[in-house]
Amino acid sequence: MVVSGFTFLRDAVSNGYPFEESIQSLLPIVDEYIVAVGTSGDDTLQRVRAIGDPKIRVIETSWNEKMQDRGYVYGQQKMIAQFNCNGDWAFYLEGDEVLHEDDLQNIRSTMERYRDDPEVEALYFDFLHFYGTPSQLGIAGYRRAPRIIKNSVRSIAPDGLFFVILDGNKKGRYPRARYAGASIYHYGHCRKIEFTNRKLRQVGKFWGAKHDVFTTYGKIDVAELRPYVGSHPGIMAEWLNNSAELTFEPDESYRLTRRDLRNRLRFWVEERLGLEISKKHYKDLGH
Repeated sequence: MVVSGFTFLRDAVSNGYPFEESIQSLLPIVDEYIVAVGTSGDDTLQRVRAIGDPKIRVIETSWNEKMQDRGYVYGQQKMIAQFNCNGDWAFYLEGDEVLHEDDLQNIRSTMERYRDDPEVEALYFDFLHFYGTPSQLGIAGYRRAPRIIKNSVRSIAPDGLFFVILDGNKKGRYPRARYAGASIYHYGHCRKIEFTNRKLRQVGKFWGAKHDVFTTYGKIDVAELRPYVGSHPGIMAEWLNNSAELTFEPDESYRLTRRDLRNRLRFWVEERLGLEISKKHYKDLGH
């Protein structure tokens, strides 16, 4: 079995991404790692090369600055990296997502188990979205998502978040997926405020929006926050100490939105019925 890892990056240093830790967390279980690096104003490219692992193959890219429709430029960059993968599986990990060392063997074993199963097109993960600090989770968004897809199926990425399988060249659907047996640790919303503010200013145009100055993580409905008491990937220790926010203060003046009220209803249903009903970008074939 051959496994390809892939990702895309741009200005990852100045925006505070733990991209070096992300890449290194996946390297032990892949045979190649494709990194599409967009033209940056910092030393992102040099630092990717400095990792020095022969599995890493860098593709230098330029971003379409005129593409400002719902993050599609992210999909373009993701597909550049994905289409250069040669493995049986292609494992996508974003620059602020990290694997725990305790999960690596289980992930590799799951890929082995389903490599020749034609029904299984992808593998999905549980997601831990840290919000505000590394000791707190946000649960309002997607909680499970596929990050590994078979390289033998026709798939595209309309944005950076999910895969679409093409049947008959035109009709799209979400992939059929099994559980990978592991979690992905997402640190994009607990980095220091200065990094988040810079990132929002830089990427807003690709989503057709402008962002106000970001000053606090506190403007949020506290009903969607949960404490996190588990361990973090060992490779994240230095980043957590130097680049993450370590305190969180909710904004007492925050007013609930309609989205917040819908989420509260969803949380209530989940708790009463023991369900997990966040949005899914895959057809669940089970564990």
